[in-house]
Amino acid sequence: MADSDANTDTEEPTTELPEGVVDRAERLTRLMRDAVDPAEREAYRSDRRALLEEYDYTARVREDDDGETLVCHPAEWTEDGVVQVDRIDDTDRAVEITLSGTGDGGDYEAVDAHNRAVVEAVRDEHGDPHGETAAAFADFMSNHYAKRIEAATEAEREEFRTEYFPRNAWPSDEQRARLEQSLDMIFDVAHSR
Repeated sequence: MADSDANTDTEEPTTELPEGVVDRAERLTRLMRDAVDPAEREAYRSDRRALLEEYDYTARVREDDDGETLVCHPAEWTEDGVVQVDRIDDTDRAVEITLSGTGDGGDYEAVDAHNRAVVEAVRDEHGDPHGETAAAFADFMSNHYAKRIEAATEAEREEFRTEYFPRNAWPSDEQRARLEQSLDMIFDVAHSR
């Protein structure tokens, strides 16, 4: 036990957050920003806080002329929620993630217009409830990731299935029952455009 404690005391502090933690912190921040319900927003904030506390990090959103940036940095840099400049030992320990922009190199309006065109094509070809689910997925991809529907990763699809769809889409029973079929149709249409 003593050897283990001594070994822990001599280890260097972690200077980087794992990529998966950064991705999850970004996702929780986007969900928090888009949540309409204050309780839901606070739940996302609490989840992000707990996630980062495991690594002795904290987060804030910085606003500037270029939009918003999520900044994750060591908790030791702050006191009462305010960054103390004299405590910053190595700026490379902070992680910054741009929350503005499109996430795929294009502009938001073009991405959203593309996603809306996919929604209309799904609606025209397959009707509802598939069109309603396509609209919800387009909202999710445009607003949370600013990416075209067909660029969705499997992790993003799973996030839509398990988190966004049941909480934010207000799906009908038929939409819920046919979700997987709808997603297959959405991706078939999106990839054919």
